[in-house]
Amino acid sequence: MRIETFGGLRVRITGGDDGQGDGDGPAVVLLHGFGAPGDDLVSLGRVLEVPSGARFVFPEAPRSLPGYGEGRAWWMIDIAELQRSLASGEARDRTREVPAGLAAAREQVVSMLDALAQSLRPSKVVLGGFSQGAMLACDVALRTGRALAGLALLSGTFLAEDEWRPLMDRREGLPAFLSHGSSDPMLPFAQSERLRDALAGSGLAVTWAPFSGGHEIPRSVLAALGTFLRGVL
Repeated sequence: MRIETFGGLRVRITGGDDGQGDGDGPAVVLLHGFGAPGDDLVSLGRVLEVPSGARFVFPEAPRSLPGYGEGRAWWMIDIAELQRSLASGEARDRTREVPAGLAAAREQVVSMLDALAQSLRPSKVVLGGFSQGAMLACDVALRTGRALAGLALLSGTFLAEDEWRPLMDRREGLPAFLSHGSSDPMLPFAQSERLRDALAGSGLAVTWAPFSGGHEIPRSVLAALGTFLRGVL
C-alpha cells in the first residue's frame, strides 16, 4: 500500500502490478462512512476478487471528528439526533434532505478523481462507498458527467430526492450495485429499496444484494460485489 494526496485528499492505494497501485489497470474508488478512519475499507482490497491488475483507491474524508479518535467525516451530521433515532428505533426519512457540506464534499471528490486520472491513468473507474461514502458516491455520479464503469453503493440511503431524480436518466445504462441489511438500525432498508427502484426505473443496470443483517458489509455482499466488479471491469 502507498499513500498519496490527490486533489487535496489523502488516499491509500493498493493492488495493481506491485500491490501499491502500479500498472495501467482499472481503479475501484471506495469512500468510507461517517466516523470511520481513513483506512477503514482498505481490507476490502485484499478480499474482493477483481481482475488482475485492478487498483483500489481509498480516499480519506477531510473532516476530523473530536471524540472519535481517528474517525473522519465527509460532512457533519447531527449526532444527538442520530442517537435519539437509534434509541427510539425509528430512523428518520432522509429522502428530502440535502445535507450541509454535501456540495463541498462532492467538489473535493471530483478534484480527487481528476488528479487520480492524471496520476494512475486507469482504463476504467468504479466509484462507490459505504454508508455516508455511498451517499456521496451516488451524488458525484448523478451530478457529474464523469465516465464511470460502475457505481457501488453499500448500505447507503436516498438523499436529495427532488434533485437526484431528474438527473438519473443521464446515467441510463450505468451498472449499479446496491446492498443493504434488512435490519439496519441507522439507515432504513426501505429507503435503499426506494433508491434501487428509482435508479432502475431511470434505466441504470441495477444489481441488488440485500442481506439479513445490520449496518455492515457481510461476506455475501463481498462475494456479490466481486462478481459485479469482474463483470464491469
